[in-house]
Amino acid sequence: MQALSERPVYFAAMPKAVSPLRRLREAAGLSLRELARQLGEHPSNVSYWETSGQPPRADLLPQIAVILGASIEEVLGQPTSRRSTVFGGKAKQAFEAVSKLPRRQQEQILKVVNALMAQAANDKAA
Repeated sequence: MQALSERPVYFAAMPKAVSPLRRLREAAGLSLRELARQLGEHPSNVSYWETSGQPPRADLLPQIAVILGASIEEVLGQPTSRRSTVFGGKAKQAFEAVSKLPRRQQEQILKVVNALMAQAANDKAA
């Protein structure tokens, strides 16, 4: 019995749940530094919010939601019943840039995007 108590006990590290902020940031295709840059914050602040589970300051929540194309509830990890998709991250930046192009170039880009979407739908169905 004494031999059991003298043995060191090793516990497997439990995997931590990924924070909603990190999940949304990665889904938007943004690095931690890029999100921090767009917010005007230090990357260590964003890292802290992601690893500690502490929410960002209330004044930053709307800006974070817009950048990530999510609702404030999603950023906070609360369930939401959103029906529409809002672009965030790199997709949002790309479509904002496209919207500033002349109409003819926008139409050409939309043809390419629509063709890619149709191909993705066919691949998914197969």
